[in-house]
Amino acid sequence: MGRGRGRAAGYDDQREEILERAAFLFARRGYASTSMNQVAEACGLSKATLYHYFQDKYALLVSISEGHVSRLEAIVREVLSQPLEPEARLRALIGEVLAEYANAQDAHRVLTEDVRFLEPEEQARILGRERWLVSAFSEVIIAVRPDLNRASLGKPLTMFLFGMINWMFTWMRADGALQYDDLAPVVADLFVGGLATVSKPRRRRKSAG
Repeated sequence: MGRGRGRAAGYDDQREEILERAAFLFARRGYASTSMNQVAEACGLSKATLYHYFQDKYALLVSISEGHVSRLEAIVREVLSQPLEPEARLRALIGEVLAEYANAQDAHRVLTEDVRFLEPEEQARILGRERWLVSAFSEVIIAVRPDLNRASLGKPLTMFLFGMINWMFTWMRADGALQYDDLAPVVADLFVGGLATVSKPRRRRKSAG
């Protein structure tokens, strides 16, 4: 009995590279202003080959958005599984999420700015997963300050925190003196203890060469 045709070696790697290049273009040009021709050119592929991986531009948008949310979910679940005290867990969540943002700035920008282009079904699914992230953070924040639960402040405080971290890409510079990992403890200090508790970040030495 003959074997079915399998995927060529490197299929998944090529698919991920396409998503990275597409996210780069969407983040800079906007989803609506980017064409499949431009994605194919950026990937060094023919348009026919690109369609072998993704049927259209919309499929790219869904994959980029869902991939980013999935990675964030996995990060949060991993931190929640660790035997940490509430404040340490909150600090770990902030640090790990910002580390993901640092490595996926284009995908994060696409999710933040282009989710409006998703069809209602996909949009509802992704927004539902984002609500789970908000709920998970809210529970950790309330674990740090259980007394605030009576005032129903879990979600508002979580949204304040996300307001601090979700829009950092609008002002962070790749060549700036401070990067995401430098600022993660600053964000945690500011959120947990207020301005008086913020410590000066340790600047990393840039590697030579």
